[in-house]
Amino acid sequence: MSYVDDALAALTARDAHPAEVEAFRRRLEQLAKPESAVMPGEELEPVDDLPTLDSLPEPDDAAARDALDRLAVIKLNGGLGTSMGLDGPKSLLEIKPGTSFLDAVARQTLALREAHGARLPLLLMNSEGTRGPSLGALRRHPGLEDDELPLDFLQGAEPKLRTDDWRPVSWPADPRLEWCPPGHGDLYTALAASGALDALLAAGVRWCFVSNSDNLGAVPDVRIAAWMAAEEVPFALEVARRTAMDRKGGHLASHRGSLVLRETAQVPEGDDSFQDIDRFSYFNTNNLWFDLEHLRALQEADPAAPYLPLIVNKKTVDPTDKSSTPVLQLETAMGAAIGSVEGARALEVPRTRFAPVKTTDDLLVARSDLYDLTDDGRMVPTWSGEAPVVELGQEFKMLGDFERRFAGGAPSLARATALTVEGDVTFGADVTVEGDVTVAGPRHVDDGETLRG
Repeated sequence: MSYVDDALAALTARDAHPAEVEAFRRRLEQLAKPESAVMPGEELEPVDDLPTLDSLPEPDDAAARDALDRLAVIKLNGGLGTSMGLDGPKSLLEIKPGTSFLDAVARQTLALREAHGARLPLLLMNSEGTRGPSLGALRRHPGLEDDELPLDFLQGAEPKLRTDDWRPVSWPADPRLEWCPPGHGDLYTALAASGALDALLAAGVRWCFVSNSDNLGAVPDVRIAAWMAAEEVPFALEVARRTAMDRKGGHLASHRGSLVLRETAQVPEGDDSFQDIDRFSYFNTNNLWFDLEHLRALQEADPAAPYLPLIVNKKTVDPTDKSSTPVLQLETAMGAAIGSVEGARALEVPRTRFAPVKTTDDLLVARSDLYDLTDDGRMVPTWSGEAPVVELGQEFKMLGDFERRFAGGAPSLARATALTVEGDVTFGADVTVEGDVTVAGPRHVDDGETLRG
């Protein structure tokens, strides 16, 4: 048997849906063509003059209600936050005292329903590890569930492949580690395989707004919903202007006249064009919108649709043990559908719609006075221009260490331009940071102290 047969056999042995099998088959075929996994900068052109969110008209009450009635919100919620030392859903992390990411998402959804008298169902794309606790958290918000629709559906899984022969890896010490998610590009396949796509269409939902559960800036905007419906846009990707902070994030480009999304893993060795923020000036916020009817039509013609470029991630089978068997994880990015869906659009949005928490650096910014959490679940920036750059040392990377070192709460960053913390430092309560500050340990910052740069 070939490595393709072995890998597909491993997947089908888990009773995978035919769409999952075909999507994985495509990734295996792409793996055999290394050129399909790279996007050289010399083949790409910059993108300019995109429509902006502020240029879209404000719909009247009836149009807003109609658009939201036919819109579902999907939050990507498969992450366990292991990079921060968590063993549960990252979305249950407190973003403000007593409020988690999912609490805020629930409040946003309920507030929009009430404001517009609309249905606006909410679904999570969960993993097996996040499903139980996350659904429990959502069900604490009365009125959130929809009688015709589930609150979630599960992302898929595929075998990790050995780097030497591309066959499924064996790891008897923990067989769960033999499997991995196929990246968030699995969204389209998971909708079909779980039955969620059929359920949404049967319930009269035509459009979806998708974002990461840790991005509280990604609130459904009625202007975009109405624009998608009025112009029958099949797919739209929200992008924002790149800054120096966004050099490593996926960017928008043009390839032979079509929009494409390029990720770091798709850059050939020696190609330094990826971080050229002047040439490629838009980054992917990972907020996107698409037409469910169009998706169904694509998948009726090709169960693996939409076509997504391959991203090959090289890891070890046990990510905590760098001496364990080297493996390949075959992934795709959901935003890359912009390159294969005919009529797909990109929309420039303000950076305030991109406020993710990927590290404890981001968590400190979110918990500080740089953001206010409103009653309707919105994280509202208190700053204008560019937010302070926060860089915490290795001693803060795990959540337990972070919480212990900021036991008195986040310092005030409203008058800060940058905060860098190096070494063994702990902070008391009511600390204020002004200007560009570097704190080196060992040190304890006393209660009420002001750090000036």
